[in-house]
Amino acid sequence: MCGIVGYIGERRAQPVLLGCLRKLEYRGYDSCGIAVTADGLQVYKDAVRVEALAKSAPQFGGTVGIGHTRWATHGGPSKINAHPHLDCAGRIAVVHNGVITNFRELRRKLAAEGHIFLSETDTEVIPHLIEKYDTGDLEAAVVAALREIEGSYAIVVMKAGEARLVVARKDSPLVIGIGDRENFIASDVPAFLEHTGRVIYLEDGQTGSITRSGIRINSGGREIAPKEDKVLWSANEAQKGGYDHFMLKEIHEQPRVIRNTLAEFTQAEETASGSDLTREIGVSPILMLACGTSYHAALVGKYVLEDLVNIPATVEFASEFNHRKNIFGKPLGIAITQSGETADTLKAMKRVRSQGGRVIAVTNVVGSTASRIANQTIYTRAGPEISVAATKTFIAQLMILYWLAMSNSKADSRRIASLLLELRQLPNRVQQVLDNEGIIAGHAKFLSRYEHAFFIGRGINYPVALEGALKLKEVSYIHAEGYPAGETKHGPFALLGRETPVIAAVSRDDTYEAMMTSMKEIKARSSPVIALSEDGDGAVEELADFVIPVPHVDCIFSPVVNCVALQLLAYYAARERGCPIDFPRNLAKSVTVE
Repeated sequence: MCGIVGYIGERRAQPVLLGCLRKLEYRGYDSCGIAVTADGLQVYKDAVRVEALAKSAPQFGGTVGIGHTRWATHGGPSKINAHPHLDCAGRIAVVHNGVITNFRELRRKLAAEGHIFLSETDTEVIPHLIEKYDTGDLEAAVVAALREIEGSYAIVVMKAGEARLVVARKDSPLVIGIGDRENFIASDVPAFLEHTGRVIYLEDGQTGSITRSGIRINSGGREIAPKEDKVLWSANEAQKGGYDHFMLKEIHEQPRVIRNTLAEFTQAEETASGSDLTREIGVSPILMLACGTSYHAALVGKYVLEDLVNIPATVEFASEFNHRKNIFGKPLGIAITQSGETADTLKAMKRVRSQGGRVIAVTNVVGSTASRIANQTIYTRAGPEISVAATKTFIAQLMILYWLAMSNSKADSRRIASLLLELRQLPNRVQQVLDNEGIIAGHAKFLSRYEHAFFIGRGINYPVALEGALKLKEVSYIHAEGYPAGETKHGPFALLGRETPVIAAVSRDDTYEAMMTSMKEIKARSSPVIALSEDGDGAVEELADFVIPVPHVDCIFSPVVNCVALQLLAYYAARERGCPIDFPRNLAKSVTVE
């Protein structure tokens, strides 16, 4: 969740670090800080935004430094709890992502040995442990300190007077950017993408020593040759491109994302890349694992796979699956994670594999931890998604799931041919939704006046209701719940009335008449209704207070057009309420701790 940056080179480190930290603001934070080696260690940190820190910080002149954006976990947001943290002598500085589970025990032990702690954080034990073991070789001291640490970590360590940075990771992401006589470190690629696209992804259990002209990686006490990857994104893709918010830009990118993903399918079919594992989809029951928006994509995938492949699919919250006592059989797992670093999903993947199961990862990030755990990885190719609220990556995940189902379908060949034709038309259909942006913005203005809302759907549009509610609460702070329409009578009806609008996703499938009945019952309780329905559906227009028209598609693709409409509804409701759309309070883009 927090953001790490590091720089070593020939430029002044401070402006580079602050620029990199700005690129990580989408991860969410409540404090930030930097440390630079210049006449000893110079540290400046506070419980402020990066821009405020940049304006108030003194000018440091060194060319080696580290930085951090922090979400409070151990201890509230404050200047003293912000990173970097130092040892007693103020010569060793550390930035850290993750959770040290045995920090209380370590802190008591170190305090008894004379170490003085200033903060409430778990992180502060790390520089003190390194100080304890430092006899002149910083990397050796880091390795010795980590032997005592339990939990998860990605750390960057610097020492006064040394022109190098030491890195290490376990269960938290860390990536090294390779430049020309300069190197970068970050928790996520966008931090340094404007400087370099050449990267090394640090693996679990590895440590590294980085100078301006070299990178040395150690694994299990042995030096290994680092594997260099090339980031396929461009720096321009991580910019707003004239839009007011990243979220709006990323919503509008979705026709292109669908085209790119479909092109990826074509290439995969031509090369038969990784086809052995994907062919297993029609053989054994499927276990789908995900969190948040990715979980809603998995729920849509369940309907699609069961319909087209005729095989049972189970969807589990990865965070709950990790606490299940038993796994029955050896399922084929499909793990869906936008970042490839979602801690709960990674843990669930490892558990499936430890039981002899096989896992397909669906992720947006090449080289991510999920791609290294999985037996096979399918990339969504959505490009960098900066806004905390997932939009284009969700649609790209749906495209992957449609492709997996169609590639292994037992349905009539004529139906599959018809669906493939419609699939190729989806970018145009999504553009038609975007062309109705003004209508949706008007309905969002109405919705923005309320504090509570329900979203309802049936069948394949039940996950749409869940995702629509999640988007609205994430960015507008309106309390929203998603329900299967038939379940609203089993409790939620008690909350209906003039102050509780209902957003209904209506599809022309075998749930249509039941949805119409649900809407009539809701209207009888005086709740305003905003309906998503095919353009020109007179029955819905007569019943609902407001209608968001969506183009006709095969019912199996209705989640795509409906979710794009609901993304716009959430965006414009948040805009009306003056919310910080790209950086919702308390939320992070990647949840890298359990």
